[in-house]
Amino acid sequence: MEESYRSFARVYDMFMDNIDYPSWSVYLTQLLREYGVEDGLLLELGCGTGSMTELLAEQGYDMIGVDNSEDMLEMAMEKREESGHDILYLLQDMREFELYGTVRGVVSVCDSMNYILEEEDLLQVFRLVNNYLDPGGIFIFDLNTPYKYQEVIGDDTIAENREEGSFIWENYYDEETGINEYALTLFLPEDEDLYRKYEEFHYQKAYEIPEVIRLLQEAGLEFVTVYDAFTHEAPGEESQRVYLIARECQKNKKEENV
Repeated sequence: MEESYRSFARVYDMFMDNIDYPSWSVYLTQLLREYGVEDGLLLELGCGTGSMTELLAEQGYDMIGVDNSEDMLEMAMEKREESGHDILYLLQDMREFELYGTVRGVVSVCDSMNYILEEEDLLQVFRLVNNYLDPGGIFIFDLNTPYKYQEVIGDDTIAENREEGSFIWENYYDEETGINEYALTLFLPEDEDLYRKYEEFHYQKAYEIPEVIRLLQEAGLEFVTVYDAFTHEAPGEESQRVYLIARECQKNKKEENV
């Protein structure tokens, strides 16, 4: 995780301009409001350059963004300066993030959770989320599915050439470990006639839904539901992205027992 998005941070938004973040944020906001988080303090884990963070701030949430890439957060803070939104950005690893208090909800999108490669680390993230949620607070996050890695992007190459830069994105999926390696090669302009080559390697893990539900429950969270992305339907065999929703439940129980 620590090596991800160093050179790519410079051009991340440019190459991700095919992502419909506004529609994505509408779906996410609908889910939050359905489960009672209509306003208040909201944490985004793996916020990257802050595209979703900004949109959620526009929806009236008081936003905190956590990411472990200094370069990505620099881009996020430039957006904050332009928008004027009062967003707190923290340079932290989501496996050991710290807040000053609890939040009404936690969200994580763009397959940030797939970057957690070990079950024990994912469990630790879930424990921290549970710790920093208000009583009954909501946790919503997405995941790329094993089907997507195996059948859609695994062992595939994606390339794009633009005046602003070019990239080659090669994928290698290991079914035994569930790890997908992204070998990313960037060609970015240095001056009028010179391009510099950058290479990065990213790794994501495919998790089965029952495995994730078990880890949520082990962390003390109550599993609520799982949706095929951008719908309210149950995932199918060919779902490429899913959204999971969990709820903090331990604090309420402790208060009842006092």
